[in-house]
Formats: sequence, C-alpha cells, structure tokens
Amino acid sequence: MKYLVKIFVVTFFLTFSTYSFAEQKIVYFNLKYTLNNSSAGKAAQDQLKKMFTDNQKKSEKKEKDLKKSETDLIAKKSIILKEEYQKKADTLRNKVIAYQKERRESLDNITLKRAKAKEQLLNTINPILEKYSKDNNISIILNSKSVLFGSQGSDITKLIVDQLNKELPSIKLK
Repeated sequence: MKYLVKIFVVTFFLTFSTYSFAEQKIVYFNLKYTLNNSSAGKAAQDQLKKMFTDNQKKSEKKEKDLKKSETDLIAKKSIILKEEYQKKADTLRNKVIAYQKERRESLDNITLKRAKAKEQLLNTINPILEKYSKDNNISIILNSKSVLFGSQGSDITKLIVDQLNKELPSIKLK
C-alpha cells in the first residue's frame, strides 16, 4: 500500500509538472519568391540575362568565324603543301581551344556573379528576419518549401519582400 501511494503521488506530480504553458509562434516565408521578386533580385536577374545574351552573341560570332576558317582550310587542302596545311590546322585547333576556354570562363564568371548576388541578398534578408522575429515574438521561421500546410496569416513573404525592397533597392554586379 505504501508503494502504491508513492507511485500514485509521483505519477500525479509528473503528469502536471510536464504540462507547459508556453506558446510558440511559427511562421513561414518563401525564400525563392523573395529572391526572384524583390527589386534587387529582379535587377540582378536582368543584369545576368544581359551578360549571358551578350556572351552568347560574341560566342556565336567567333564560332561562325572559326567554322568559316575551317571550311576555307578544307577547301585549300588539295592546293597547299601538306606541311603548310598542318601548320594552319594546328593554328586553327589552338584558336578553337582558346575559344572554348574563353567561353567556359565567361560562363563561370556569370555563375560566380550569380552566386555573389544571391549571397548578398541572403545576407540582407537574414537581419530582416531576425528583427521581424524579435519584434513579433516569433520562435521559428520556416522556408515555405518545407511546409506542407499553413494558414495565410502565417505567411510573411510579402512583408519580407517589402522590407528587402526598402533596404536593398538594387544590386550592382559589375
């Protein structure tokens, strides 16, 4: 009987002492939407698209020139000496290698600028999120990509985009 009372008392205290009165506020926002639709994100995308199309045009022009040189060389194959043909073929091959290297470097440069722009945006978004969570007593902010269902009142994407537009109106990539 003594043990039964002890078990009952311990169970009673454990049951009521573990009940928590704390309430956590959880919200979510769409990071991808924020990056793509903020004024700074749109400006960065426009600049990157312009750089990409400019590089495409330059590459196409160089590629046409190289193909023309190749066609001319093939047409002259039977006319010129074998040694001279070999020298011109080697020169053309070196030009093609240089062209491929230049094209790869320009694409890598655009990729690097894209990563820097994204990093700059994220570095600006983080303090905004921290301030928002402190001001509104929010425990957790989730990316909407990992949220299956949530009420519209819990989505803070538009608020964060508006604040980001005020703090970072545009990004210079060059």
